[in-house]
Amino acid sequence: MRRSLKWLAVATTIGMILVLIGGALVTKTGSGMGCGRSWPLCNGKFVPLDITPELVIELAHRLVSGVVGILVLVLSVWSWKAIGHIRETKFLSFLSFFFLLLQGLIGAAAVKWGQSSFVLALHFGISLISFASVFLLTLLIFEIDKKFEADKLKIDKRMSFHIIGLSIYSYLVIYTGALVRHTKSSLVCLDWPLCKNDSPALPSDMWEWVQMGHRVAAGLIFIWIAYVLLIVIRNYKHQKVIYWGWIIAFILVSLQVIAGAFIIISRLNLYIALLHAFFITCLFGVLSYFLLLYSRSKRNHI
Repeated sequence: MRRSLKWLAVATTIGMILVLIGGALVTKTGSGMGCGRSWPLCNGKFVPLDITPELVIELAHRLVSGVVGILVLVLSVWSWKAIGHIRETKFLSFLSFFFLLLQGLIGAAAVKWGQSSFVLALHFGISLISFASVFLLTLLIFEIDKKFEADKLKIDKRMSFHIIGLSIYSYLVIYTGALVRHTKSSLVCLDWPLCKNDSPALPSDMWEWVQMGHRVAAGLIFIWIAYVLLIVIRNYKHQKVIYWGWIIAFILVSLQVIAGAFIIISRLNLYIALLHAFFITCLFGVLSYFLLLYSRSKRNHI
């Protein structure tokens, strides 16, 4: 049974990544209305006859989200029963399904009645919370066999500040990135890193402010993680989980920044844009794991 639970956890984690990437694909390709104002049906039919690329993308995203939603529900219930004695299990089980359901309802509401860009930008972030919960549940399941022994870590106040601060701030960065997509501000600035390299002037309209605001936010998180990595290299080599975790975080945020730059340089290449969403998903997962470690460290040293 335990081996089956592990397979389910891995499959559900991968499925959640596909849901997030699929959502980004829907937005990037403008396929949000591929099925019209009809939900859960597509153009009012189970099998629509007028097939378009936008319809295929939107319908595929709905189907994948539905299947993954079932997997998340099964994983939540199974984990609750199998490893409910582990402190974090029940909380993560609830979060994973609740936020996946919430993002589905927001998506359905956007199709049926429409939503502002500022509300739609929350959609990706809500899905990320569900993904992070599933990812942490997966780690808990594998932890049973001591694959991820992290109970004895000691995280001091300085590292605790960076873990909490970066986790919260990363969510702000994610929201600004989603806002860029939903306000269609991706190519309002055709140069990088400045909006207009020949003119370092302030943005001139809302769309340029959205784009440049996201760039500044992304630049700051890169600098912050680089600074934390320097602290870790100097002081945390003996704590391998912390040490390698921050190295992975720095690699991911570097890839995120590079992908962001190449989105502009390539004039919105779809594959690069999807990689951009993938890297931030993985980074948020790593930061969420740090939050779990912080919670345990605090509990162990009260």
